[in-house]
Amino acid sequence: MAEEKYLKYKDKLLLRKGNEIYYGNPGDKYMVVFRVTDSEKLGDIEMAKNVVIELRTNSENNSQIMRQAEREGLFKAFDIGMYWLEDALENF
Repeated sequence: MAEEKYLKYKDKLLLRKGNEIYYGNPGDKYMVVFRVTDSEKLGDIEMAKNVVIELRTNSENNSQIMRQAEREGLFKAFDIGMYWLEDALENF
């Protein structure tokens, strides 16, 4: 059986489903969801314009939003989302 390959960043899974990007590992207590709410076309590339960041409990049945914010651009959103996730995993 072939092993599936997933994209990882700093030892955490990075998965995309439609306009949502999930960041975190399945066994961890928390994860971050980035939801692209607005984008613009730059040539052939679709660029994220506005992104909602949600720090969530990592529960399949009853995930709760612990923190939420909105940032302009994926880079700024990812910066705060990574900080929230690391802080939550270390302190809670």
